Amino acid sequence: MPTVLRIGPYEFYFWSNERQEPPHIHVERDEDEVKFWLGPVRLAANHGFRSHELRKIETLVIENEAYLKEQWD
Repeated sequence: MPTVLRIGPYEFYFWSNERQEPPHIHVERDEDEVKFWLGPVRLAANHGFRSHELRKIETLVIENEAYLKEQWD
């Protein structure tokens, strides 16, 4: 699970065996995790984050989308 970015309490990572799926990013804080598709950014799955924090994380994903796609490739 290569971590590609850390912002505050959030760890952004990919699973190395998920190449069969479209580009996406996992974001984790403590025990909570969310998955966003990249290009365009949209929520794929949420496990524990509340809506206000999801919006914050989504903004971080959008702001860093080019870098995250580059790391995916």
